[in-house]
Order: sequence, then C-alpha cells, then structure tokens
Amino acid sequence: MLGIIPAAGSATRMQPLGGSKELLPLGRHPAAGERAGALRVVSEYLLERMRLAGADRVCFIVAGDKPDLLRFYTHSAWAEQIFFALQPEPAGLCDAVFRAAPLVRPQEPVLIGLPDTVWYPRAAFANAVREDVHVITFPVARPQEFDAVIEAAPGQVARVEVKRPGSGTRRVWGAITAPGEVFLRLHKFWWTRGRQEQFLGDLFNAWIAAGERVSCDRQGTHYWDIGTPAGYEQALAERVWEEPEPQRAS
Repeated sequence: MLGIIPAAGSATRMQPLGGSKELLPLGRHPAAGERAGALRVVSEYLLERMRLAGADRVCFIVAGDKPDLLRFYTHSAWAEQIFFALQPEPAGLCDAVFRAAPLVRPQEPVLIGLPDTVWYPRAAFANAVREDVHVITFPVARPQEFDAVIEAAPGQVARVEVKRPGSGTRRVWGAITAPGEVFLRLHKFWWTRGRQEQFLGDLFNAWIAAGERVSCDRQGTHYWDIGTPAGYEQALAERVWEEPEPQRAS
C-alpha cells in the first residue's frame, strides 16, 4: 500500500516561518512506543494514520527549497519506507499528487492526505478503501475555505465545491483512497485533458461528469488545518495530540 503526501507548498499562509510547515512541533509521541515522549511534528500524524491502514511505502512530493523536510525524514524512524518526488515549480495539487504515479502498483491501494492537517478517527484510512476514488469527509466550521463535498445519495459524491462561499454542507474532503489501477486511470484522464485542473475537487467534478464514480463516507469527526497561524494556535489550544471524545459523525 502506497501513501502519497503532497508537501511542495511554499507555506505562504505561515510566513515568516523559516522552515517547512510540515515540521511544526505539535505535542509529543505517546509514552509507550519507540519514540516515547519525543516531540512530534505535524506531518507525523498523517504518517501514523497511513501506517495504521497498512501503508508500507510513502512518497512525499517536495519542492527544491525544502531540504529540512528531506533531512528530517531521512534520519527518522520512517526512513526505510519513504520516497521523495520533486515538483520543480508550483503547479497545483493535482500535479503534485500525480508526481508519485511511477511508484503506484495497479493491484495495491493508494492513500492520499495533506501533511499540515490532523484528523480523527485515526483509523479512517483503514476503513475507507473502496473500488473507486473515495473521499473521507470531515465537518469544519468554514467549508468555504476547503473543498466541500455534496452528496447525490448517501455515500455518492454529486460534486465538489472548491472553496466556494455559501456551500450547502459543512463536510469537506480531508483524505482520499483509491485502488492503484483507478488512480492510474485518473492520472491518464487528467493528462488527456491537458492537465488543466489544479485542484483535486475540480478534477473529481470532471471525472464524475465523464460517467465515473467518486464515493464518500462521513466517518470523519474532527479536522484541524495547521497551515495557518490561527489553525496552528487552535490545534495547540485544543491539544489535538489527545484523542477527542468519541462522537457520531454528522
């Protein structure tokens, strides 16, 4: 199973930062474990969730100006599982994600997540592998800042509203799964369209319009975007490293 983590962004919302936002410290590792009590960085939360789902390889897509991210993970406990792909110029999330296509095996699942987010439940990836492109949705207070997921029927995506004010739902996609074969078909579809879509939500809309299916679930209960100063402060204040009280997804 392959995890794909697009991490080539320039963190313009977090400047002046002086380093990669994926390495912002956020809590400590659990008392029981190989790194007991050590400081934890934001992107390790996503890696943990991918590993829990069974990912044995993870590809970070990085820009050339992120040597600190390469240095951190090549000297980490994750080193033997991690690959890096380069996105030389900022060309959108679709371009970043598909940089990992050469590593995708048709017969294995692919997991995609954003390294500056923390979400629960931890096992959401493990419960979300389907036979098509599948998005895990989470409730947020300001859906207009994300990609809101509108359902045609329970579990079936009608469309994705990309950063659109006045969305009719509070649920946004926060993680994605797909069989390797479907991921590669989606990549080919994007390529034949002239690679025109930058946002995954726009690509999903085109995929659906072409008669393909995107499924979804509502198992996500908590979601924090750490990629802004306000989001980082909120994550610290709410101690996101502590498991939230269980609640029914809405």
